[in-house]
Amino acid sequence: MKNYFDLTGQVAVVTGCSTGLGVQMAKALANQGAKIVAIARRKEKIDEVAKEIADTFKVETLAIPCDITDTDKVNAAVDEVLKKFGRIDIVINNAGTGAVAPAEDITDEQFYNEMNIDLFGSFRVARACAKKAMIPAKYGRVINIASMYGMVGNKVAPASPYHAAKGGVVNLTRGLAAEWGKYNINVNAICPGYFYSPLTKETLDSEFFQQNAQTMIPLSRYGNEGELDTAAIFLSSPASSYVTGVILPVDGGYTSM
Repeated sequence: MKNYFDLTGQVAVVTGCSTGLGVQMAKALANQGAKIVAIARRKEKIDEVAKEIADTFKVETLAIPCDITDTDKVNAAVDEVLKKFGRIDIVINNAGTGAVAPAEDITDEQFYNEMNIDLFGSFRVARACAKKAMIPAKYGRVINIASMYGMVGNKVAPASPYHAAKGGVVNLTRGLAAEWGKYNINVNAICPGYFYSPLTKETLDSEFFQQNAQTMIPLSRYGNEGELDTAAIFLSSPASSYVTGVILPVDGGYTSM
């Protein structure tokens, strides 16, 4: 029997890997045999995550504290991965932020910060991994975590900088896919909807958000832990070799309406 999604021996870099969806996706790839590099700003958090993944899934891990708004630190982090593992096969650009305020009250600093982390940060990491590892190897999988709000607007939580940055991630994905295809590097984006996490549970379970789910989401509910994992595994797999430049919503059908 062939395991189409076997990632044994591959090295996956996951940013924003201290909590939430980043940790879930890192565990999903580790479950398929990938070695995991956990990147985030808080060293104590990623040290915990890396240890838990190593203990649970019996794969090699590496935790690197890194601020993705700092080009020198991103380049140094990629160098550290290559020093230890000698390769980078997969990168999941998951690190992000979200400013919520009416557009007319958003400050220049908030808008710039959103772009610098969500959009430019994703580019910095992809650029470094491609230049130093994937282009020389003529192989790579880049997965950008955008958002359903990178595809549509919303009336629930005013967040124009977030919409702009994640919309940028969506089309950055297409641009990189077009450029790097000749190097056998596949670049795709996942656009999650609302997902349950320790930080979102109280909000999503509120009467307002439950009513919103019934009205706006064909599946009439929010995403549960693990429901993003298979999208990440599929796009990370060597078996997805003819899939690039794809924008994959995992949103219960929200963007279908």
